[in-house]
Amino acid sequence: MCLIYHLNNVATKNIIAYLNKGEKLTGINYDIWHKKITFLPNEQELYEHLTTAVTRPPEGNTAQHCRDLEIFDAWSKKDRCTPFTLLSCMHDNLIGAYEHCDTAKAMWD
Repeated sequence: MCLIYHLNNVATKNIIAYLNKGEKLTGINYDIWHKKITFLPNEQELYEHLTTAVTRPPEGNTAQHCRDLEIFDAWSKKDRCTPFTLLSCMHDNLIGAYEHCDTAKAMWD
């Protein structure tokens, strides 16, 4: 299992490196950039972070609340990683326009 994770991680890093060698998002090449960049979250099983918003469950102390909170925490951890992938594939002068976004979905939208 660890070897598979490592190989997937290496493959993902190679994909990011490959995409960064090409054109980054400049503000006028969105259509082609969007097509290329959509591949990365799909490969990393993070695409749903770009399309779905998840909110923190209301406070509670039930077993269901604990499960919901664990799911939310796992989601949030992945959601914090997703913008780094997007930002690394943008031209430096655009990063400031997106770094304030609270979620990957907000950045994608």
